[in-house]
Amino acid sequence: MKSKTKYFSLFAMITVLALTLTGCANNGQSIYQAPTSGPYAWIFSLFGKPIQNIMLAVEHQIGGSNGAGWAIIIITFVVQLIVMPLRLASQRKMTTQQEKTQKLQPQMKLIQEALKKPGLTQPQQMQISQLQMRVYKENNMSMMGGMGCLPLLIQLPIMMGIYQAVAYSKELAASSFFGISLGQRSIILTVIATLLYVVQGYLSMVGIPEEQKKAMQMTLILSPAMTFFISISAPGALALYFLVGGLIAILQQLITTFVIMPKVKRDVAAELNERPLKVVVTQETIDNILNTTSSSTSTPEANKDLHQDLRARNAGKQKRPNDSDKN
Repeated sequence: MKSKTKYFSLFAMITVLALTLTGCANNGQSIYQAPTSGPYAWIFSLFGKPIQNIMLAVEHQIGGSNGAGWAIIIITFVVQLIVMPLRLASQRKMTTQQEKTQKLQPQMKLIQEALKKPGLTQPQQMQISQLQMRVYKENNMSMMGGMGCLPLLIQLPIMMGIYQAVAYSKELAASSFFGISLGQRSIILTVIATLLYVVQGYLSMVGIPEEQKKAMQMTLILSPAMTFFISISAPGALALYFLVGGLIAILQQLITTFVIMPKVKRDVAAELNERPLKVVVTQETIDNILNTTSSSTSTPEANKDLHQDLRARNAGKQKRPNDSDKN
């Protein structure tokens, strides 16, 4: 599960990065000229133009040289406010899954140690690997965990929209926020946004068992790295979006670490006290598989059916002589 979750996170992040950069590309258009055909025009009409209109309206309403920046902050806050309940629900599911997974570690270790033994036949490897699925299935747990990609999908069009809103508006491209250009790359905003996601990542490690920390190290590195790469490759407006998002992410992580996690741990402990997890794998289970002959290609269920069939045939053969004697 750890490996699948890790690569799922990597795939989701790379997908967001690729779609953002390709969807927001200028595509050969002259500066400030919005695309008029192709997929980029469709993206602009759906996301870029509406966000551009909102930013200009808010900027004119607020007034001053920082109006566009405050518009981005307001948009980011609204989006994060919509996404936060989804993230918190996802965090709750992930924490519940992690707590239960921790209780299954003795069974998981038996499987992992068995797979490392030399001389395993292919049927034996398959049977041992299938035990892991059985452990999760019989305990009503998912091997993919509770992580969802819906918050990412919701934010993706907003990121593309902010990029295009600034890129195709002379007024927004010339705007600034406390002296920092929103139309040009900003090292300051990029560094601050990246550091905020580093802090959020370390907060997410508080109270996590060491084994789970190792599995989360890739996400800990990728999230700030992706923030830096996108922010340094885009106008300061998008870096400001990530900066505000990072502040809200830290707030969300504080809620998760110090409110949600303790409650979930108490709830899971109470649940497992009433309904303990099923023990699917024991050392005896592993030994039975390892002691099978290397030529055997059947599963344990198939062997059981075969033994039952043989006993039924033997019983039938023993019954016939008795019937003939009576006659």
